[in-house]
Amino acid sequence: MYHSVENASEDPYRITVSPQRLDAQLRWLRRRGLRGVSMRELMEACARGEQRNLVGLTFDDGYRDFVEQALPVLRRHDCTATVFVLPGRLDGDNAWDPLGPRKPLLGADGIRHVAESGMEIASHGLTHVDLTLADDQLLRREVDDSRAKLSELTGAEVRGFCYPYGHVDERVVAAVRDAGYRYACAIDPGALRGPLALPRVHIGQGDTPPRLALKVWTNRLRGRAFDRAAVTG
Repeated sequence: MYHSVENASEDPYRITVSPQRLDAQLRWLRRRGLRGVSMRELMEACARGEQRNLVGLTFDDGYRDFVEQALPVLRRHDCTATVFVLPGRLDGDNAWDPLGPRKPLLGADGIRHVAESGMEIASHGLTHVDLTLADDQLLRREVDDSRAKLSELTGAEVRGFCYPYGHVDERVVAAVRDAGYRYACAIDPGALRGPLALPRVHIGQGDTPPRLALKVWTNRLRGRAFDRAAVTG
């Protein structure tokens, strides 16, 4: 789970990785025979039993820096990724982060460019609100309308969803399922299981090779659970 990619002097929420660090992290994966892929590719590989040596890469929020900073690094290492974007905040910024700093988000042209570059575009909701606190009307709008808007924008089916802040409960999962998504990513979904409650591992600027190795080792059981969820979902 990545967010923004740039050289940042301020990062109070620890959501930023430098291009150099991303390059080193992907190089570390490739040296171990692993390849980063979009969640769509990973889910399809799991369904075929061909997920070995694949790692799902996700970038939350759809920051504009993905195009100039992350995309060239991904291409260099022959990787793809899923970018979870906010069609209700096109060309906006991360106003939900009160401490800042303000980071510009992708607009319609940027999202199309990312999709045409071989990355998967998926939904992060319309405007980045905690869906577990939303009333039913707002929940449906954030989930349903975002999928419809992104499908219209890209001309492709939108299969994936990412819960803002990682927060999810059974009501939100049901809304995502009813909207037609095939998978959804959280952070730590607790007791929830299945393709609509997939856990992820946060990757940050401080994740050097020893830390990456530790995260791979400690999350093997989560990976096995993911494999089962993807195959049975």
